[in-house]
Amino acid sequence: MLKYVPNILTIIRFLLIPPIVITIAGENFILALIFLILSAITDVLDGAIARKFDLVSDFGKLVDPLADKATQLAILVTLAVKGIIPFWILAIVVIKEFAMISGASFLYGKELVVSSKWYGKLATVLFYVAIGCSLIIRYLNINVLVSPIYDFSIYIYCLAIVATVMALVLYFRAFNMQKYIKNEVKKNN
Repeated sequence: MLKYVPNILTIIRFLLIPPIVITIAGENFILALIFLILSAITDVLDGAIARKFDLVSDFGKLVDPLADKATQLAILVTLAVKGIIPFWILAIVVIKEFAMISGASFLYGKELVVSSKWYGKLATVLFYVAIGCSLIIRYLNINVLVSPIYDFSIYIYCLAIVATVMALVLYFRAFNMQKYIKNEVKKNN
């Protein structure tokens, strides 16, 4: 039974996406933050359990980052539609994720599963911190009568975008250094 725990935790993260989106859309920012924290806890736990008990699987390597990206994109879409963040943040993330998914699909088709690296995790953590700040600031601004609180989260989003673009470049560089991409081109010619 233990061998399925990491994958079950990943599936729970997928199940937490609708409540997060619904609570943000309904402007229940504290409850959204609680769901987001639960999602983050399941993310940390599934990785820790998989590594500690040697339960790392190809399914987990593929689906865990997908759960991160699905959660992140769903929240960013909701925040952009609600006018909490500018659409350009969402556009950059969507373009980067499209490139990553395209590359991962290509490599998966070649029976190579791509696992996440520290730089990809850093970008994800920065986005979650920025999202958490947006939710807290939005909640406080709704409940503050005197003067609105400055929304500094845009700076964290910018840092997260730099990290996410850096991650894209580093992933591409890692595969290029392994000569996997060049070998595939030679094999297909």
